[in-house]
Amino acid sequence: MERKKSESFNYGLAFTLLLFFIISCIAIYNAQKTGQYSTNFVIKQVEWYAVGIGIIFITMRPDEEQWDRFTWFFYGLNIFILILLIVSPQSIAPVKNGAKSWFVLPGIGSIQPSEFTKISLILAFSKVIRNHNEKFRVRDIRSDVLLVGKLGATLAVPILLIMQQPDLGTALVMIFLFFVMIFVSGVSFKLILPTFTSIIGIASGILYMVLNHPKILEKYLHVQSYQFDRIYAWFDPESYAGSLSYNYMQVLKAIGAGSISGRDTSKFSVYVPEKHSDFIFSAIGESYGFLGTSLILFLFMVLIYQIITVAFHTKDQFSTYICTGVISIVFFHVLENVGMCIGLLPITGIPLPFISYGGSALMSTMFLMGLVLNISFQSKAYMFDQDVR
Repeated sequence: MERKKSESFNYGLAFTLLLFFIISCIAIYNAQKTGQYSTNFVIKQVEWYAVGIGIIFITMRPDEEQWDRFTWFFYGLNIFILILLIVSPQSIAPVKNGAKSWFVLPGIGSIQPSEFTKISLILAFSKVIRNHNEKFRVRDIRSDVLLVGKLGATLAVPILLIMQQPDLGTALVMIFLFFVMIFVSGVSFKLILPTFTSIIGIASGILYMVLNHPKILEKYLHVQSYQFDRIYAWFDPESYAGSLSYNYMQVLKAIGAGSISGRDTSKFSVYVPEKHSDFIFSAIGESYGFLGTSLILFLFMVLIYQIITVAFHTKDQFSTYICTGVISIVFFHVLENVGMCIGLLPITGIPLPFISYGGSALMSTMFLMGLVLNISFQSKAYMFDQDVR
């Protein structure tokens, strides 16, 4: 029986996380050679990974029923912390780069509460969908609209608080999670298609107005012209090479310099601000080229496949939706971070999961991996118990 229990641990997923740890340390070591800081971020990243491992073991202890009962408490706690962040004095919640998004705690460092709000949203969305589907066995448009309304209400409070900081990057992650959870919840395509079409139409219309008639938006939506600059720099980076698109141009130079197999960065390396965190992908591209970046993307594909496998093996709807939410978070982070580094998407402060330096981001993703490992362990242990019987 002990052998059965040991076999129920997902060693494949754990090995993937180990590879991410090794890659992260190597990438950060290469990135900080030309960084604007004198701190050794590799040591700090190792420390954060150690904390993350502890979080995984803690997260694996409760079973699905306990996480189910804990969901609304965790959600409410995150709302309380977001409110506390807004009202806290700048001595413990300073404004950085125009955003009040971090607590600065003595002896610990900066903690970003919005990173953990994504976890509470995954749990809350999963519980809302599971409970709704159990109550409405026969689905119709009315019940689907009700479900979308419940999910929208669950999203509304945290996203409004996060936009008060403001933190657009995290808000985009949460919105993406919201739509993915709607898509997998069983809502009829008669409701999904017009909703998604309308959103795409509105977004396209706003983008057209930003590019061609910004004065109208400034007048009627009370936005400032500088808020459009990041979009202008995305579409025409050469015109803003010395200012707004400086980071973007430097990232492209670094990735381009790596060519197919990378180059020796010990002699010369392209300077990229925040190369160890938001733009870690450029450090990998410069040091290991197309082959190195392809390996990173392949490893993320392996990770997502492993989580999908866990989702298919569990018989619990709540756990299945949690896995779906985790996949959504990882996928969007990779898509946005890599996309902004190669010019496909505007630059946002979204890190590359498991690889970018950052305590809050790493702890939250390790928390999510702990949930997946928990689900995998519980489902496999259940199957082994069935075999024993």
